[in-house]
Amino acid sequence: MTISRVSNLSKTVLVIAGSDPSGGAGIQADLKTLTSLGVYGMTAITALTEQNTKGVFGIFEIPLDFVIKQINCCLSDIGANAIKIGMLHN
Repeated sequence: MTISRVSNLSKTVLVIAGSDPSGGAGIQADLKTLTSLGVYGMTAITALTEQNTKGVFGIFEIPLDFVIKQINCCLSDIGANAIKIGMLHN
């Protein structure tokens, strides 16, 4: 999808949450859901996790100033019709 096509989308959601590399939760699961609903999803990642279906083994917090930069970058360009908040590390 090109940027010119993104600007024509009428349904956009910014997800602020942590990442689950196994795909069962977090940003990855949210993007799957949004895509299935025909919504364009953007993300601001708050934490990276070391996890699988058996548990969470580690969490790396993304510095707050960088999370804010991710949010501002998406909102200043594409905008959002809604914001969904998930895992906030701190």
